[in-house]
Amino acid sequence: MDCLYGRSPEKKRLYQDWRRVSNHGHLSKPLLQVVLRLLLLKEPKTMHFLYKKLFSSSAIVLFSLIAFVLFCNTNAVIKPPGNATIPAIIAFGDSIMDTGNNNYIETVAKCNFPPYGRDFVGGKPTGRWSNGKAPTDLIAEELGIKELVPPYLDPNLQLEDLKTGVCFASGGTGYDPLTPILASVISLPDQLQMFKEYIGKLNATVGAEQTNFILANSLFFLVAGSNDIANTYYLSHVREIMYDISSYTDLMIKFASKFIKELQDLGARRIGVFSAPPLGCIPSQRTAAGGLQRNCAEKYNRASLLFNSKLNTTIDSLNKNLPDSRIVYVDVYNPVLDIIENPQNYGFHVADRGCCGTGDIEVAVLCKLTPTTCVNASDYIFWDSYHPTEAVYRTLFSQHLQKYINSFF
Repeated sequence: MDCLYGRSPEKKRLYQDWRRVSNHGHLSKPLLQVVLRLLLLKEPKTMHFLYKKLFSSSAIVLFSLIAFVLFCNTNAVIKPPGNATIPAIIAFGDSIMDTGNNNYIETVAKCNFPPYGRDFVGGKPTGRWSNGKAPTDLIAEELGIKELVPPYLDPNLQLEDLKTGVCFASGGTGYDPLTPILASVISLPDQLQMFKEYIGKLNATVGAEQTNFILANSLFFLVAGSNDIANTYYLSHVREIMYDISSYTDLMIKFASKFIKELQDLGARRIGVFSAPPLGCIPSQRTAAGGLQRNCAEKYNRASLLFNSKLNTTIDSLNKNLPDSRIVYVDVYNPVLDIIENPQNYGFHVADRGCCGTGDIEVAVLCKLTPTTCVNASDYIFWDSYHPTEAVYRTLFSQHLQKYINSFF
């Protein structure tokens, strides 16, 4: 039932009700008839009311199957314009997109242990930095490509995985070459090397013509910059003693531009580049720099905005110089900030801390060492002190993804 998780306020309630039924009891036979009718009519609001009144186990399996059929299809929710084809989703960058590559390298930046993956299929921790799916998965799902995008380093990759997309991202990396060194993770240049290897595998299995088609028509996504600003610049101070924030964001832009050009040289034509989020409002930065009240740390937000402005300008310039490509700036700063400032408008209740532990500072292994998590992650904007819940990702994509998909064509 992972597919019900957080997709809309109604389906979020349905998901919550399903979990209560699964965990606590039964549906009576008389109520079963009503539930089946409501399922067929797709009336989750009324079902939510009924579940508060009565539970019984006689219909758990049947309810699950029916709900799966009605709500968990793999058809595309987001349609590309015209008859356009999107054969694959390919992701680069940091922990926002990482679907488990860090599982296979020597680093402390891992999350392949509980409570991560608590709401993933089977409650399995997979190396995704969330309670459930990663944005990489959700984009592929919304486009009807596949349910999950595997990490490229997964030793069990199949040919179909290569044809429909893989993830090269590594949690903890950044545009600044120093950032992945500090975290002992996969740098963006190394991710490109892995991509070259991937192209070689495609050529060997489907041929040059099909490989070129996949590269030219797939969607590529790049998410990075947060670790540069939050960790390499402000937390470690390694770069802060060398650069002011303006010159440091120039450095970031230099390497971001270089990566995009090299990716384009390798055959990518539709590239989406995510902005930095409002870093000062994530729980860990509130704790570190938000004062006793844990307000949003404005210097972090200003740094994000400065970087985003430069990134947007750079992408405009790249589009002029690379006319056969569509490079799309994806603004996540403003929609995420709106969710944080107005959580009730989106069905969330907790905006200033994560679900894991106290929610103030825990991330990665600190979540593993924390004995408690919140009861219902879909009430929270953040899963740990750094990463959003799957419900937030679904909210963002349901409202904004179609607009950006159209920009690639």
